[in-house]
Amino acid sequence: MISKIRFRYSWIYDQNYRNSPKIQENLKSQGKEYPSTKNIFNYIKKIEPLWKRHEKIVLKEISKLTGLSWREKEVLCYLIGFGRPFSDPLTLRLYDNKKDFIDTLIHEMIHQIQTQNQIINRKWKEYIEKKYKKETQTTRNHLLVHSVHYKIYLKLFDKKRLNRDIKNCDKYQDYKRSWEIVKKEGPDVIIRKFKELTKKQ
Repeated sequence: MISKIRFRYSWIYDQNYRNSPKIQENLKSQGKEYPSTKNIFNYIKKIEPLWKRHEKIVLKEISKLTGLSWREKEVLCYLIGFGRPFSDPLTLRLYDNKKDFIDTLIHEMIHQIQTQNQIINRKWKEYIEKKYKKETQTTRNHLLVHSVHYKIYLKLFDKKRLNRDIKNCDKYQDYKRSWEIVKKEGPDVIIRKFKELTKKQ
């Protein structure tokens, strides 16, 4: 089974971001306004067919690379106007560049498959906490994500898109450090170790 993503707009959920003083301040500093509800619905209409072109092959590749199974038939993806994306509940903001939206969604779905297999991940978490104890939790949490995403970029997209993602992460020290480790050790080495640890459970 491969999970399917269903995009959803929740007015109540979105209001938490729309009314956030921090987000309003951030938007003001950029000379932007929080997107209207209508704009969010229109964005969903545009992004749905674009994602559907990639969904099956991308999610199948995530499962293949991690050795993990998708355990939820459907994953709701909540769209908000502005804010930080995260994997559970799967939440993404609007991006001017639709490719950035797709790439962020793939990133969060690599997190999501781990969430759906939490028990299996136990030994991996113990391993990275010991081996990379000097690194931050955020850096450790992204070693597998970036390794898998690295492989997906090269197989399903292109190196230019990979390099764009890596460059965009330069302003976030924990993400930047994770990419540095992945490039140094090699994504195949990290993925192989993950599968070695998880298949024993």
